[in-house]
Amino acid sequence: MKVPPHILDEIRARLPVSEVVGRRVKLRRQGREFAGLSPFNPEKTPSFFVNDQKGFYHCFSSGKHGDQFRFLMETEGLTFPEAVERLAAETGVTLPRPDAREEARERQRASLADVVEMAARFYEDTLKMSAGAAARAYVERRRLEPRTVKEFRIGCAPAERDGLKRHLLGKGVDEAAMIDAGLIIQPEDGRPSYDRFRNRLMIPIQDDKGRVIAFGGRAMAPDDQPKYLNSPETELFHKGLGLFNGHRAKAAAYDQGTVVVVEGYLDAIAVWQAGMAGVVATLGTAFTEEQIQRMWRFAAEPLVCFDGDKAGIKAAHRSLDRILPHLKSGFSFNFVFLPDGKDPDELIQLGGRAAFEREIARAVPLADVLWDRETREAPIDTPERKAALEKRLDDLVREIRDGRVQRAYQLRYRLRLSNLFWTSERRGRDAAFTAGRGNGAFGQTAFGQGKGNGRDRPEVGSMQVPPMPGGDLVGLERVVLGLCVEFPDLFEAAAERIVGLDFALDQHEAFKRELYRMATEVADLSVSSFYEGIDPRFFFLLKELHGEEVVDASGRVIEQRGDRLRERFQVLKFHPPETYVETCFWHFLDRIELRQMERELKADGEMVGTEIDQRTWERVLELTKDIARRKEEFARREQELAEEAKEIRAVHGPAATGGIAVGGIPTKG
Repeated sequence: MKVPPHILDEIRARLPVSEVVGRRVKLRRQGREFAGLSPFNPEKTPSFFVNDQKGFYHCFSSGKHGDQFRFLMETEGLTFPEAVERLAAETGVTLPRPDAREEARERQRASLADVVEMAARFYEDTLKMSAGAAARAYVERRRLEPRTVKEFRIGCAPAERDGLKRHLLGKGVDEAAMIDAGLIIQPEDGRPSYDRFRNRLMIPIQDDKGRVIAFGGRAMAPDDQPKYLNSPETELFHKGLGLFNGHRAKAAAYDQGTVVVVEGYLDAIAVWQAGMAGVVATLGTAFTEEQIQRMWRFAAEPLVCFDGDKAGIKAAHRSLDRILPHLKSGFSFNFVFLPDGKDPDELIQLGGRAAFEREIARAVPLADVLWDRETREAPIDTPERKAALEKRLDDLVREIRDGRVQRAYQLRYRLRLSNLFWTSERRGRDAAFTAGRGNGAFGQTAFGQGKGNGRDRPEVGSMQVPPMPGGDLVGLERVVLGLCVEFPDLFEAAAERIVGLDFALDQHEAFKRELYRMATEVADLSVSSFYEGIDPRFFFLLKELHGEEVVDASGRVIEQRGDRLRERFQVLKFHPPETYVETCFWHFLDRIELRQMERELKADGEMVGTEIDQRTWERVLELTKDIARRKEEFARREQELAEEAKEIRAVHGPAATGGIAVGGIPTKG
């Protein structure tokens, strides 16, 4: 439906932006504007402003901007026509009538919706009758509570051939409408039509307004195939567009800042029943572009939950190829692989909500899942095979249409390939060293400190992370370097400033220089052509920052050893918004820069009493004031960031915060 601009203007005139926004955000007047806390990011200081005179809102923390319609789209996941329709109804503005063809289609959809609703009531009633005894027993075995059965309108299709058909005929519905609604099947050989769903637990599939548009039928007998049967495509129902439970998940997803995506509707129902309302299912279809965009309207980084068996991992890998081209700044996916081949329903039945939340807290970013898929079994024992892996990753990354995200992935994978190739080569050298032990070819030089020029290789097994002298902020330097690797776009934005900072440890300086060189000087070269020339200290520190994965026989990551980045900056364990990480990153750089200013002040202060001119004295006073002001600002900002970290962790619930320090902002090494 195309709405003329003057209709949109009339709606805007009757309903100010502040009134629409004020239903979700507590606003206070500030001059000609209204101010409030961002509904998109956790914060303590208002950065969200509404201007009724100019007819827009603007959020400085997220960069989001728009009018009344855009706000509903951003906060409730509505499409533009849905937002227009809702606000038009509130304001009493009459929308234009669709053309004759569209009116005819709308009448057909309304008629089919009535038929499907009648079928839903029939299935609900059947569950309560003697014909539903087996289904009620199945419901009990699945531990579905009465409130859940009622909320999701769960029913039962009787075992007879045409139970629904006879019921609808008795209500005056003709067979053609039943066929169009996907409820009965007409054989091509002329035999009588029959019910599509028989002897199945029936789960209504609802649209964004809660109207039943289709069904999912779960077989109750072990021998009945297929196990799950969905309605066919109809005028009402399009699998590639829908998300099961989407209409219930909207509000919870926006409130919590995340949405869980599972494979089946019974899994979604189990998660909902456990108290996690922000959950949807994809109805068993592969991800479509429409579903991807719709999930991003719920949350910037949905959590996709798959079984941890081979089938689940294979399904996750298929979804990667669908998602990759559509990645954009601030929008991605995280993946959860459940243990022992369990699905969400089984896991919740065994360990309750806490068990499921523990797995959710271990979600893996899409970039890591893609890396694992391409490298786990890839041979890299020859230059040609190294080049083949590099080309395969490069081809995949080039599918990302967003230029900024593409560059971030390119840098991330260049770093990882360098580390992978270097580690592989080191194993070969270590094996050669072990075979020729005693020839004095290598000396123990952890982090390159010791004999030689700093590029000597350490003895096998001797690599230990040394203590970090140099003051409280040395650990913060590690966090900054780790974030540069974890979030390459942050490093790209701050590269020149980082290179200009004076880091306390030689190995930090070496890592910083090599990281900059890999991102700039060798950007046009293949990884396999330059990785051997990188300072070995770079790879040792990279491993200390990000650790190594321990996998089980099925290939599932069961332990992450040595991930000191997340130990030092613990809020990363809870998938904070990119804007929060970026704010922290710039704050950390400011703190390291402040240390340099203090060193300069100390050096200037040592001159006092000896030979110091008026200009130097004024510089000392000015620097002293600037440092004092910055320290006061840092204390305030750190308190705000710590409070935001608490809110981010709270989203994951008590189960996810066990063993996690209260603060999320690192201060010491």
